[in-house]
Amino acid sequence: MRIENDLKLGFKDVMFRPKRSTLKSRSQVSLERVFRSMHAKTEIKGVPIMAANMDTVGTFEMALALFEHQMFVAIHKHYTIEQWNHFIKTAPAGIENYIAVSTGTGENDAQKVKDILKANPSLKYICIDVANGYSEHFVAFVKQMRQQHPDNIIIAGNVVTGEMVEELLLAGADMIKVGIGPGSVCTTRVKTGVGYPQLSAIIECADAAHGLGGLIIADGGCAIPGDVAKSFGAGADFVMLGGMLAGHDESGGEIETVNGEKVKKFYGMSSATAMEKHAGGVAEYRASEGKTVEVPYKGAVKTTVLDILGGVRSTCTYVGASRLKELSKRTTFIRVSEQENRVYTK
Repeated sequence: MRIENDLKLGFKDVMFRPKRSTLKSRSQVSLERVFRSMHAKTEIKGVPIMAANMDTVGTFEMALALFEHQMFVAIHKHYTIEQWNHFIKTAPAGIENYIAVSTGTGENDAQKVKDILKANPSLKYICIDVANGYSEHFVAFVKQMRQQHPDNIIIAGNVVTGEMVEELLLAGADMIKVGIGPGSVCTTRVKTGVGYPQLSAIIECADAAHGLGGLIIADGGCAIPGDVAKSFGAGADFVMLGGMLAGHDESGGEIETVNGEKVKKFYGMSSATAMEKHAGGVAEYRASEGKTVEVPYKGAVKTTVLDILGGVRSTCTYVGASRLKELSKRTTFIRVSEQENRVYTK
C-alpha cells in the first residue's frame, strides 16, 4: 500500500484568473477546432463538445439537434443495425462526420460494429466504451478494432492516468475518454472507492496524450458551463456531456408527470435501470454503479446548447483567447474555497 500526497483538484477547487484582452465581444470568439487523428490520419473539424453515449442522451434525435451547431454525439450502443441504416439514409448530408458508433467489448460487439460500418461506410468514428479501461482485455480489444478498422477514428475509455492514456494510444486509439466516477449519475466512487478528481485527471492525461499526438475527451463531472470551460482550460480537446443534456425533447425516454411537474428519467449506463432494460438485470457477481434520477423537463436542447457555448465564449473573452484552441495556453487557474454567492438559490 502507498499514498500519493500530491494535490488533486476538481472543478470546484479552481477558477480562471482573468487577463487583459483585445476582444470587444463574445461574438469574436471561434469555438471551432480542427484536429488530425493520430492513427486514422483523418481531419476532425467542429465544436468539440460531445453528447455522451447514454441512451438518455446519445440519441439520433440529439445528433440532429447538435449537428446544427457542428457538435458531436457518441450514439448509444443499443440501436439496431436496421435503425442505423434508416438514420443514415434519412439524415442530413455530413452528419456522419459528427457521430460515433458506440460499442462495448462483448463477444458480439465487434461484429455489430463491422456490420454497421459495412452498411454505412461514411461513418468515421468508433467509441469503445467500458467503465474500467485498465484491463488487458480492453487493450487487446482496442488493438483488434484498430486492425479491423484502420481508417476509422477510434475513441477508447475510460481512464484517468497518463500511463494508461499512453498505452491505449499506442494500442491504436486516437482519442481517450478521461473520467472515472465524476458523472452526476455515476456511483462508482461510492460503490468501489475508486476515482480521480476530474480537473487533475484532465491535466495529467492531456499532457500524456499530447506528447504522443493523441487527443483526450474529458468525460463527466460538468454541471455548469463554467465546468466545460475549465475542462478546455485544463487541456481537454473534447468535452463529453451527459447530465447537462438530459431532460430535453431530444433526450431518450418519455415525459412523465411527478407531483404536477414534468420530468424525464436519466440514469447511468451501469445502473440497475440500464442493466434491467438492456441485459435482463444486474448480474449476481457485480453491483450497480449508477443511479436513476428524474430531471426536470427542459424542452428543446437548443436553449441549453446556446447557454453552454455562450459561457465558453465568455470565458475566452475574460482571458483573451480569440479561439478555443488558445484557451489552455491562456489559462491560469487560482485555487479557491468558494465558487459563488448562494444566498439566493432556488
